[in-house]
This record gives sequence, C-alpha cells and structure tokens, in this order.
Amino acid sequence: MAWEQTTLDDALTIAGRRFSSRLMVGTGKYPNFAVMREALDASGAEIVTVAVRRVNLDAREESLLAYIDTDRYFLLPNTAGCHTAEEAVRTARLARAAGLSNWVKLEVIPDDGTLLPDPVATLEAAEQLVREGFVVLPYTTDDHIVARRLVEIGCATVMPYGSAIGTGQGLPDPDRLKRVIDAVNGRVPVVIDAGIGAPSDAALAMELGADAVLINTAIAKAGDPVTMARAMRLAVEAGRMAYRAGRIPKSEVPSPSSPTVGVVGRA
Repeated sequence: MAWEQTTLDDALTIAGRRFSSRLMVGTGKYPNFAVMREALDASGAEIVTVAVRRVNLDAREESLLAYIDTDRYFLLPNTAGCHTAEEAVRTARLARAAGLSNWVKLEVIPDDGTLLPDPVATLEAAEQLVREGFVVLPYTTDDHIVARRLVEIGCATVMPYGSAIGTGQGLPDPDRLKRVIDAVNGRVPVVIDAGIGAPSDAALAMELGADAVLINTAIAKAGDPVTMARAMRLAVEAGRMAYRAGRIPKSEVPSPSSPTVGVVGRA
C-alpha cells in the first residue's frame, strides 16, 4: 500500500540512528505511571524523555523507569529544572555516569514564571556537552539565528518551542518556526517542542516541514490521555504525509474544482 511505503521509506534519523515514529513523548504530569505506560503504547513513539531529576538512580524499581520498557523505547534524559548552563552540564554528566544515555535533551530555563529557554546559556551548555561527546538535542527559542548557531556547534537536532511549556497555545507564530526550518535546511532534524495543545497543532507543525514533534502536557493532562496519545500519533502521521504530498499554493483568485473546457452546451 502507498501509505505503508511512505512510512517505511521516511524514517527520522538523528545522529545516525533511525526511528520510524516522528512523535516523541514526555513522561511528566500523568495521573499515574500505569496511565503513562498505556499512553506511551498508544502514541507509537520510540523516543521517550525523562527528567533526570525525577529519576531515582539508586532504586530504579521504585521510579518511573520501572514502567518504561527500555527494550522498546529509546530513553532520552532531559535537564528539566536546570537554571544555568553549569547545572545542565552537571545533570547530563550525572545521567551518563548512571548509565542512562549519552544523549541529552538540553534545557536551560532560568525563569520558572515563563519557562522560556535561555538561548545564551543553552548555546554555552550545548558547546560544552558536544565537546564531551554527548548527542545534544537542545530546547530553544524560535529564533532562526540561534538555531543556525546550534547546528554549527554540532547539536544533533534543533528543538524550538511552538509556545511556552504547558500552555497548550499551539503555534501562534508559524512563520517564525518556518524560518527556523528553512535556516536549518535539513542539516539536522527540527523538532517542535512545547506548547502543542491539540492534534491540529501537531499536524500543522509537520505540514510546515518540521521533522518531528515532542508532546507531553497535551497528552498527559488530557481527559483521556491514552486516546489523546493515539490522536497525536495520527495527526503527526497525517501532517508528515501532507508535507510530502505538497499542498496547493494559496491564491487570491478562486478557481472552479471542475474543468470548464469541454462542458456540454458551452461554446
């Protein structure tokens, strides 16, 4: 089938590793670990982020890691809760030393009121972690100059926000995200991270040309997280297929859907 072929020949590749799903999911804010596990399954995601500071590294059987099948999911530690570059680098080192991964979703967020990333500190931390051999996936602003710089220093992805973390406001400025996508120009994947509230937001992100989306709150805090996870999965697939198919250009002039040439009774 054409749909199956599109899926098979369109893998997401990050740092040389291939993934069939373009939906990444987080593990916070669920009502309980059992619901989280069901939602992960329904999402079809392969990459699952975990906050290093939420993981009990000394007693994993008592932590959320007991509910994540690491043979099935690729674990992506993140530095959520870090306010400075130094904190983020130290947290990434801790995760690697504990055997979680040498991949890290880098977050440096100095202001708990806005939860917006610090682009200067993010660049500083990313540069240090890349030097130390980490595969760095940085959460950043929707600024195309910052995105280009992150690529230049060796980050494996660029992850601009759609809107602030947990707000569910979607993509209020898709033009800025499109500039990021165009500036990166396929050198690394662009992952829209934060702010997605509904499946239509996820589909739009993919239609813009993003390579993937990362979603947590919109799934975890939904009335039915498992069903929402499935809806997000379908939206990401539909948005990616639409992007590859190529939408029609927008036009100020209407045109009929049916051809007028050769119509019976018309000269």
